[in-house]
Amino acid sequence: MLRCGKYLLSLERPLVMGIVNLTPDSFSGDGLGADAQRAVAQARRQIAAGADIIDLGAESSRPGAHPATADEELERLLPVLEALADCPAPISVDTCKPEVMRAALAQGASMINDIYALRQPGALEAVADSDCAVCLMHMRGEPPTMQRHPDYGDVVREVREFLGERLAAATAAGIGRDRVVLDPGFGFGKTPEHNLSLLARLGETACDGLPILAGMSRKSMLGAVTGRPVGERLGASVAAALLAAERGAKILRVHDVAETRDALRVWQAVNQRTEDRGQRTVQ
Repeated sequence: MLRCGKYLLSLERPLVMGIVNLTPDSFSGDGLGADAQRAVAQARRQIAAGADIIDLGAESSRPGAHPATADEELERLLPVLEALADCPAPISVDTCKPEVMRAALAQGASMINDIYALRQPGALEAVADSDCAVCLMHMRGEPPTMQRHPDYGDVVREVREFLGERLAAATAAGIGRDRVVLDPGFGFGKTPEHNLSLLARLGETACDGLPILAGMSRKSMLGAVTGRPVGERLGASVAAALLAAERGAKILRVHDVAETRDALRVWQAVNQRTEDRGQRTVQ
């Protein structure tokens, strides 16, 4: 179970996190900027399509992106959070700024999704003072420069060690382990080969059995494999999500909620039939 503010989320099946970008320069072309009305409508469509969690991001973290100010983030974010106060699903906020974290949590957010893994001064305290869930992500470098010659000896081992260190820092700050999710950070300071190695060995990035979040939807790693532009990566995105689920991911962060949920239903139905057959054979 994942403790997520007022929610207690079962992880018996992979959860789908629907992306709602409040940035003007999203890599995937779906950024809504400060258009709160469209953002709220998109969030409600994601929930209707089967999203278990909605992830709001008001600052672009694509490679080469430049940071937004806290005021810019809050201007985009707070009206959407206010309008989604009656949302039946937990709301996650993708931010690295402690002041944005505190404001989002005060406005009802249930989860903080931080690409810096609470390394910014004051971030640990901002989350520890609440009952929200938190996603700690691995990133080598920073968004403006992270894709300039990323280098690893063993990317899986180094990612796991980093996540273990951040988990230790979070628990030392008073954040319960039942509130923590870990993200290996596909595309954040990694080459396509690094990303594929992480996906192939995803289960090895887990620390002490904590749930893994995988976010590969529409990313360039899929373009490198398929040769398709960002707007034509639906099939690759769904395939990557299924491969992550097979390797133990408990939360899948995606743009295309309905298609991902349908694929998961088929995968789960086949798995259940296989398990039932195995039980009958044993009996």
